[in-house]
Order: sequence, then C-alpha cells, then structure tokens
Amino acid sequence: MRTAIWATAATVAICGLVGVTVWKVYPGAPDNAFAECGGGASSAAIGGPFELVNAAGETVTDADVITEPSLIYFGYTFCPDVCPLDMVRNAEAVDILAEQGYAVKPVFITVDPARDTPEVVGDFADTISERIVGLTGSPEQVDAASKAYRTYYKAHTEDDPEYYLVDHSTFTYLTLPETGFAGFFRRELSGEQLADQVQCFLDAG
Repeated sequence: MRTAIWATAATVAICGLVGVTVWKVYPGAPDNAFAECGGGASSAAIGGPFELVNAAGETVTDADVITEPSLIYFGYTFCPDVCPLDMVRNAEAVDILAEQGYAVKPVFITVDPARDTPEVVGDFADTISERIVGLTGSPEQVDAASKAYRTYYKAHTEDDPEYYLVDHSTFTYLTLPETGFAGFFRRELSGEQLADQVQCFLDAG
C-alpha cells in the first residue's frame, strides 16, 4: 500500500518547491562557538519548545525527544523524492558518527499532519532506519514546531485533495539537549560530509 502511494505521488509531480528560510542573528545573541564548522551559524532565534505525537500515539515534548544531539528534519512521508533521500542521508551520517563513538538521534517531523498519522510516520521512519524518531501532531502542534525552527511549508491541496504535494524547506538542524540549536545543513551534503560537519560541532561544543 505504501509503495503504491509513493509511486502514484511520484507520477503526479516531483516534491514541491524547496522554500528558502533566512535567519537573523539578533543583537545580544551568544557568540558562535561553532564558527570553524561547516553549516549555518548558531542563532538565538531558532529552535525551542515543541509538543508533538510520536509513532506510538504518545504526546512528547522537545525535552522527551532531544535527549542527545539530534538531527531534525521537517518533511512529509508522501514526498516522492526529496524527503526520503534526505532522511536516508541523515541516517547514513548518524551511522557513521556511531562508528566513531558519537551518539546522534535522527528526527523526522512531518509538515503534513492531515495524512501523516502516527502509524504512517512510524512506518516511514522504520523503513529508512530504526534509529529515526518520527513525529506528527495536530495542525496546530506541527505549525508551532515549524515556526520554532523557522521552516517553511505549504500544502497544495487544491491541486489534488488526495495526492497533493507540499512545498517545504529542506534544511537539517542540529540541536543539542543542553544548549539547543547549534547549526543547520543543506541537502547537498553527502552522508560522510554531514557526519564530518556534525562531528566538528560536537567536538567544539
């Protein structure tokens, strides 16, 4: 069933337009301790508390999820190409880091709560890697989490009420349990390149 859905979605169109998000480092924000590392700079304006629902249907907060350095990605399971590829890349980076002694958690947060039920995000996550934590929630919960990380998304339900696409930003965010958001990474990086950059952040922190 899932394969059929993905295949049908892929015939409709490619994944929606990748949104661009711009961040501002506000006056008084802490100095960037990760300036030597690749990826985006640290900013006091990104990240923060969220309340979502995990694959088991349990309500969880950011404190429950981010118990170790986490790579957070906002996407949707019906995305025919970009999201699966990005999450595979993130899982590969986490596996590389694990081999080097670094514990990092890959997290997938849907921006399509209408279709992405707890079971659906759980299946999507498990298909890619047992390490991935899949999260969904009510439209209000998802929107609040997206706004906390300053991500962009827009569902085109007017095009097709069942197999619509969702425009969304495609950055991956590194968040640390003690200090919060550390940096973001673009999707052009390979798994090895992402692992190298994340390791730099972890060593610098």
